[in-house]
Formats: sequence, C-alpha cells, structure tokens
Amino acid sequence: MDKTTTRSTLSEAVFKNVGLSRNESATLVESVFNEILKSLICGDDVKISSFGTFVVRQKKERIGRNPKTGEEVPITARSVVTFRASNVLKSRVNSKLKSSIPNE
Repeated sequence: MDKTTTRSTLSEAVFKNVGLSRNESATLVESVFNEILKSLICGDDVKISSFGTFVVRQKKERIGRNPKTGEEVPITARSVVTFRASNVLKSRVNSKLKSSIPNE
C-alpha cells in the first residue's frame, strides 16, 4: 500500500476509463489542476462534491523557535492551503471496502 498517485497515474486512469487519447487525458488532468490553482490564487475556496474542500487561509506573522538552537526566529505572514475531506470521503477511507471504489 505504499503507492503514490501522480498526475501521470491520473492521466492513465482517464485514458483507460474515459476513452480519450493519452495526450488528451494528460491535457484534461492538467486543465483540472490549473482551474483549481486559479481559484486558490484568487483566494476562492474549491469544493469538490463528495470529495472535499480546499481553503486558502491567511497566517499572521509570528515568532517561532529554531528546534536545534532554541533561537527565536520571526516567521513571516503567508497564505496556506488546507484541505477538509468530505464526510463521504472520510467514510469511504475508513470503511476500507474496495467494493465502494468505482472501477476497481
């Protein structure tokens, strides 16, 4: 179970299940990621029904500590992306039932 899903894995799945060419499948996957990225850059949340929600949060500047030296270091303000899994996704992951995953 130490398998990582990559863009190419997703493209291959689209190729096998949808019937597009390999190039068209890769373009489709890339387009989906680009649309998600555009929305997040604009500060919009991205909700994918039955999967989850990507949210951009603003973190304020704060003082952190270097764990090696104990020295206090300022951590700059920044935006972070968080992901909240939907209840459907959580229940499917927790059930561990292969039969609940389509096309497998």
